[in-house]
Amino acid sequence: MSVGVVVNPAAGGGRLNAAWPQLAAMLEQRLGPLSVLSTRAPGEGRDLAAQHVRNGARLVIAAGGDGTANEVVDGLLLAGGGPELGVISVGTGRDFIRTLGGHADPAAAVEAIGSGRTRRIDAGRVTFLDDGGRQGVRHFLNVASLGVSGPTVRAVNASKQGRQVHGKLAFYYHTVAELLRYRAQDVRVSFDDGETVDVHTALVVAANGRYFGSGMMIAPDAAIDDGQFDALVYRAEGKLRMILDFNLIYRGAHVGLPRVKLKRCRWLEVAPLGDPAANGAILEVDGESPGRIPARFEVLPGALTLRA
Repeated sequence: MSVGVVVNPAAGGGRLNAAWPQLAAMLEQRLGPLSVLSTRAPGEGRDLAAQHVRNGARLVIAAGGDGTANEVVDGLLLAGGGPELGVISVGTGRDFIRTLGGHADPAAAVEAIGSGRTRRIDAGRVTFLDDGGRQGVRHFLNVASLGVSGPTVRAVNASKQGRQVHGKLAFYYHTVAELLRYRAQDVRVSFDDGETVDVHTALVVAANGRYFGSGMMIAPDAAIDDGQFDALVYRAEGKLRMILDFNLIYRGAHVGLPRVKLKRCRWLEVAPLGDPAANGAILEVDGESPGRIPARFEVLPGALTLRA
């Protein structure tokens, strides 16, 4: 089998770079020779994954954080899919690995990839406006959202530059900080069954996986292979209330709140109401922030073959 690897050596504050020689040796022992390409800047993982596809790789492994996995998935699907996907998670959020229910240890992830076991899983695709006002498309593995999550991940990612950051503490601190300064936005959410919801909101989520924000159980019943999103719409009711509510998300206790609407769907669209500049909520996509609404989120059933 031809095996390509996309490595982010900066992942985990440099922990992956230190561990990589041993992990690479383990992978080669199980899978044979590797073609390893390393990222040097955000966004490069997408092009490197597509390069592996062009070179005939049958398996492409993302070694890094959730952002690296997102870029690799985006590159694979933009290139037409085909290769199997492996994930070695060493990063700040590690939320996709939580959804899988294991392999937090990189060596255990190598064992799982080397086992040859596969499963078909869904992916998501979001169409949006980038910060320059141009239409963009991004695929995602885990969760895409909008509202306070957008500026939160921008703040977390800025804080990571050049240093190690503890994932859960970083996300909690920046979530609270952004909630304190956040102005809830008026949006229209449209679902595949024709239902439309106009809401003053701080958060709308399209969840393929169960977790985001470094361990927040945003969609406790989501499954990555059921062909649907678990969508969440949160109606904002004051800053203190939002902060208290967000503490509930870590254990999934927010789902019973009267301010929270949960719905399964194949697609949803979110558009600003009134002034687009004031209500053009910022996106979060697998821990990255590529742009703003209006946006359309679509599930791609069985789009990926995961080695796990």
